[in-house]
Amino acid sequence: MTNAIAETELSVLSQQCLKRRLESAEKLEREVVAWQQERNEKRAQVSWQFTTEDARVTLRHLYPRFEEVSSSSN
Repeated sequence: MTNAIAETELSVLSQQCLKRRLESAEKLEREVVAWQQERNEKRAQVSWQFTTEDARVTLRHLYPRFEEVSSSSN
């Protein structure tokens, strides 16, 4: 789940901070540091609303189906 949180934070960073051209690496670094400080001061959190059960329903088409084989008596 840690990867998902990191991906979420990178997405927020991209949307809130990086949607414009920054003319130098130094400007980029200043903007990212300022964004990070603001997120930390606000104590921003990821609110998970996609449960395991939701995933099973939504993503069921991605998983193979296994049919039970009935054992026959000889």
